[in-house]
Amino acid sequence: MTTADHTCAGTGRPPALDQLMSEHGGPLLTFVETVVTDHHLAEDIVQETFLQAWQHGRRLPFGPVPIRDWLMGVARELAVTSLREVALQRETTEPEIDVAQPDHADAAVATAEAITLLRRLPDEHRAVLLHTYLAGRTTYQTARVLGVPVRTVRSRHHDALFTLRTGSPQP
Repeated sequence: MTTADHTCAGTGRPPALDQLMSEHGGPLLTFVETVVTDHHLAEDIVQETFLQAWQHGRRLPFGPVPIRDWLMGVARELAVTSLREVALQRETTEPEIDVAQPDHADAAVATAEAITLLRRLPDEHRAVLLHTYLAGRTTYQTARVLGVPVRTVRSRHHDALFTLRTGSPQP
């Protein structure tokens, strides 16, 4: 690229800002979005990049470094600075959160009570509950495993739950 490619009517000034934006804005925005992954922040960075280009008009590169490379360099520096500021802001503004740990005392008590109640059940009733609830078997599967009729499994299941609810066997 020659100096004439980047000057307006031989005045030695850089091209108009709107021309710079129309030629390089899209690719610049795409590049910055890949760095910061936030569209609105990327737009702000691109705007700041063009503002710096406008402020440094006479010092823009017209020789061996194409203007797009210069713009990309400025945008990259602004993006990195912005990401550092965001990270620093998170570190200083986020209070250290004291996460409450769940209280397992209630669960431990409930487990102990359940074990005590299960021990009070007759072995046949306890076996039905263990197969249906803990092993996740159906009534038919439990009947097959225990070698009893399905009606017997249902009856023991009903009686066991009644005993657990009331604390006494069904009359």
